[in-house]
Formats: sequence, C-alpha cells, structure tokens
Amino acid sequence: MPNRLASETSPYLLQHADNPVDWYPWGPEAIERARVEHKPILLSIGYAACHWCHVMAHESFENEATARIMNERFVNVKVDREERPDVDGIYMQAVQAMTGHGGWPMTVFLTPELVPFYGGTYFPPADRQGMPSFTRVLLAIADAWATKQDQVSRTVASMRELYSAASEGAFSHGPLSPALLERAYRALARVYDETHGGFGGAPKFPQVMALDFLLRYWSRTGTEHALHMARDSFVHMVRGGIHDQIGGGFHRYTVDAIWLVPHFEKMLYDNALLARLGLHIWQATGNAEIRAGVEDTIEWALLEMRAPAGGFYSSLDADSEGEEGKFYVWSEEKLRAVAGADADAAVAYWGVTAGGNFEGHNILNVPAPLSVVSRRAHVSEEAMRASLARARQALYDARSKRVWPGRDEKILAGWNGLMLRALADAARVFRRDDWRAAAIETGEFLFREMVRDGRVSRTHTAGQTRLAGYLEDHAAVALAALALYELTFDRAWLDRARTIGDVILRWFWSAETETFFDTASDHETLVTRPRDVTDNAVPSGTSLTAELLLKLGELLHDPELTRRGTWIVETLAEPMAQHPQAFGHLLAAADAAVHGFVEVAIVGEPDDARFAALAAEVGARYVPALAMAGGPASSAEGIGLLADREARGGAPTAYLCRGYTCEAPVTDARAFAEQLEGVSRSAV
Repeated sequence: MPNRLASETSPYLLQHADNPVDWYPWGPEAIERARVEHKPILLSIGYAACHWCHVMAHESFENEATARIMNERFVNVKVDREERPDVDGIYMQAVQAMTGHGGWPMTVFLTPELVPFYGGTYFPPADRQGMPSFTRVLLAIADAWATKQDQVSRTVASMRELYSAASEGAFSHGPLSPALLERAYRALARVYDETHGGFGGAPKFPQVMALDFLLRYWSRTGTEHALHMARDSFVHMVRGGIHDQIGGGFHRYTVDAIWLVPHFEKMLYDNALLARLGLHIWQATGNAEIRAGVEDTIEWALLEMRAPAGGFYSSLDADSEGEEGKFYVWSEEKLRAVAGADADAAVAYWGVTAGGNFEGHNILNVPAPLSVVSRRAHVSEEAMRASLARARQALYDARSKRVWPGRDEKILAGWNGLMLRALADAARVFRRDDWRAAAIETGEFLFREMVRDGRVSRTHTAGQTRLAGYLEDHAAVALAALALYELTFDRAWLDRARTIGDVILRWFWSAETETFFDTASDHETLVTRPRDVTDNAVPSGTSLTAELLLKLGELLHDPELTRRGTWIVETLAEPMAQHPQAFGHLLAAADAAVHGFVEVAIVGEPDDARFAALAAEVGARYVPALAMAGGPASSAEGIGLLADREARGGAPTAYLCRGYTCEAPVTDARAFAEQLEGVSRSAV
C-alpha cells in the first residue's frame, strides 16, 4: 500500500511512495507526531537522479525488516533536496561538521525540535569496508535516544552553537582591489591540472564558475596562462566522456581525473553553466570545437529537457534498466552495425575498441582532434566531418530506441533561470532566431506560472506551482530577465528584473546582520535561517544577488543598488581570495565591482537592421562585465544608461562608455567594432 508520499509531486518522493517505510513528507504532521510520541526524526534527503540514493533505497528502504525498525523507532521523513535546498543546506552543514564530509543520500537524526544529533550519507545493508550497516546505525541511535540522553544533549548543544555562529553579522574586509583577484587567480593556478585541465584529481567536477573567473582575469590582465586554463579545461571536457558525444550535453562529473568515465546523470544546471562558459570562451577565442560543444548542449536541452508547456526539466538519471550508464555505452560490434559505412570513422574518432574502456563497453570520447584522426585515415577533414555527422545521427536514432534513463520532470525556478540566461545569451551571440523564440517562450512561461508580484515560486510540477522560492530562485530568474532584455531590448524584461530586485531587498535582506538570507523573512521557521554563501554545484543566492544588484545599479544608474552589491562582495573578500574554488561566481561579481562595467547603449528601433548590426558587434566579442541597454529614446525613462542619448540623424546610434569615459557616438557598425576592440580582449 502506498505511503504518504503518494500524494506528492516530486519525482524523487514518488520513487519512495511504495516503500514499506512509513514516510512523511517534510511538514508539521511529522514534526507534531515526533513531539507527541517523543521519537527522533529520521530525515532522509536525496534527489531523483542520485545513483547511490537508488542503491540505498533498494537495499534498505524496500527491505521489510529494515522498514520495520524504522517505523517502530523513528518518525521517518523524506525530502527532495532540489525542492527544499533550505532543509538540505541546514542539515548538510551538520553532517559535514560531524563527519568531515557530505553528500547524498544523506541520513540525519533529529530531535523533535529539529536539531540534528547524528548523521551520515550512504549506509550499506551490511557492515562493509569500515562502514556500519544501516540496521546497526538504526539500533544504535534508537538505543542512544532511549538510554543516553546526556550524550544526545551534548551533541544538540554543539549543533546549536554551530547554527548560532552562522547567523552572526557580516563586516567589510575593506575596499576591493585587483590584488584580491590576483590572489584568487594564483590559488587556482596552484591546483590546476596541466595535463588534463580542471582542478585536482579524481573525482573531477567541471568547476565552471572558477573557469569563468579565469577567463575574466585573462581579459583584464592579459595573463595567457589564465586563458589557457579556461580554454583547455573546456576542450578536455568537450572531448571527454563527461560530454555525451552522441546526444550532446554534459554529465555531472567523472570518477577519474581525465574526464573519461562519468557519473552518468545529467543536470540542467551543469549544462546551463557549461553552455554559458563555452559561449564566453568562444567569444574570446573563436574556437570551432568549443562552439560545437556549446551548440550541442543548447540543442540537447531544447530537445530532451524542455517541457511542452514551457520551462526545462531538472535532470536525467544515471541509471537505466538498473545499470549506471547502460543507455550511453557501446560495444564495437553494435556501433559498427549501426554506423555502417561510416563505422571506421566513428571507431577512430570516438576511441572505440573491442575491449572497451568501461566494464567491457565503450564510453565515447575524442582521444585526438579531428585534424589528427583525418590525417591518419588519409581523408580530408571535410569528408571525416561529414562521415561523423551521419554516424552520430544513426547512433542517436538507435540509442533513442533503448530504455531511457528516468527524467525528473519538475521545473525549478533557479535552474531554469540559469538555463534561460545561457539560452538567451547564446541566441544573441550566435544570432539564432529559433533560440531567441525559445528563450522568449521560456521567459514568458516562468513569469506567467512561477512569478507573482515579483515573488518567485520554487517548483512547477505536473501543472502545479508549489513552494516559496529561495534567494537563488529570485536572483537567477531576474538575471535571466536581464539576458532577455539584452536579447530583445523589450523594456518589460528589465522592469520584471527590477521588480524581483525590489522583492529581494524587502524579503531576503536582514538589517540586523547586514546580509541576505536564503529564505524570505516570512518563510517557514526552521532550526536556523539558512545562509550558504559558497558557490557549490550552482551559484549561491548571495553571489547571484551581488551580480544582479551591481548590474541593475549600472543599468539604472542607481547608487544604492550598486552599494548593496559591492557590500556583499566586500564582506566575503578574504574567504574568496583564500578559497576561490568555493566562490567562483562571486568572483565574477568582484571582477565587476573592482574593474567596473563596460556600458553599451544603442538608441533606435530594435527591429531596424542597422540597430541589429550594432548589437551583433557586441555579441561577437568577449566583454566580461557588460551592461547593455537599447531601444528608442522614448523608452529611456528610468533607464540611466539610456538617459540623454539620442539617435543621431535618425539612425540607430551606439554609445560606449567605461570608467566614466565615453567614446564618440557612432552609427556605423565597423566604427563601433573598432571601439569595442579597445575594451575587449581577443585570442583569435
């Protein structure tokens, strides 16, 4: 018989609806039962695409004997971390403090007052490799709760101290300077993998935001090694098994240091961040291989992750038919049969062998660039490229007939904001009308279904919009609206972004601590009000907000917004310089705060071909901190960047300013291109 999770909309919670465990969703019913019966809460947190979450579910939560212990001794609560990042963040902090590491599945034991007193991640069904079995843990915790309340109380007291320290007020580390950014650059350079790109060893994550900062640092200083780190890391990923060579897009991370063997789940946010990074690197370098990686990532998102009604789904599972990666791998025999006359080219280019590189099968990757492979095969690059295109389509068609990995079809506001921003920027830079239409449609969906009076909801699933949005949701959606404004110059998008900015200042800012919290002031009361300032898998709400306020302040010429955005960066300056891998996105905001924005104003009618030619020159170049406004002079009210500017002689006119100094207004696209060359750096 289904448990209480059967009435939920989260795909992750629904995966556990038939467990014999008496699961509750997070909420007052479970908390009240724990208080009345004086039982500890067993909190289990995961997400739909999590491989080890599935493993623990099969081993323990589907086991009748284990479920019996859980039901007798605990009140059991299941949480989708993607729906409730506040709950996840609060208890992940505790688990990391208790064990020195974190991850999912996460298992935390709480008092009825929601204070954690024991936690961990995956527990096996039997003692294994120094890990206690889940049953052993359950019985030990139940015994401690019944007979060792003094030990429990000591742990509870230490956890309360941990949360209290996290709520202390912020203070400035002093004025920002280029020296801060140089320290961050040097710290990243020390851990860079010169052989394979990226940072550190196995497992290896893309760490996109740190790479984006390196590109910015190169653009400011001309430090070639910074460009080398960003560009080469992306190329290694594009060629590696982390990149789906057939379907496009990127997997979550690799279990090795060489980008070959991925953990096969695909997350929307990873692909949003990687697409935008690749777009920036292409602007700087003109590298065709990087452009192809960006294009196939965008196409993958539009083809496989886009909901019919609008918005993008969250993730694709790592597993299918009970095996991780089964959907993606190939035997040489099967690949040759599908590719037919193009098989030799496919085998050579994607590194296919009879023995395989992953459990007897092949994860497709690119061991050598196309020029080398074609030369070895004694064919032209054009012929090789055409052969690979045919083979890729044939392999995709054949793969599509396999059992697909599960897809988490909830639409998360923050992740959609990241993807929409990448899509809108790519449409602008590559001048793709089809992507432009898709971006506008996605934006309209988000503001129609998930935004009310500037307040953003967290999730939309099966037609239902649920849960209050977090700081990251608000800031990411607002930044996406600004990207749509830069794409279309439709004033409505800028106004929507400003409205969300006002909501952030009203509901998420604390005058007492002078910080932004991850939850609104009227959010559900938890054991602490969460505030995670680090950029992890996704940018933090704090760093997104800093960027949003700085950019809005520049566009609107609003010094108060600029002051707030700068303050955020100043309060985290020292941690950012010491630990740049944990503050990659905030470093982008710091770059803008230190060096200032490049201001571009184009006055005229956006549907005029001459206006479009001027805007195209901006998209063709990498400008790391760009504030761009456009439209007829009649639309300039309230947009400081457009104030007192006119279309010279009735022709669309471009104005370029930096550091309180402006170039002469121009109407000719080539003249504007020359001006832009002076404020951008190119490695082409």
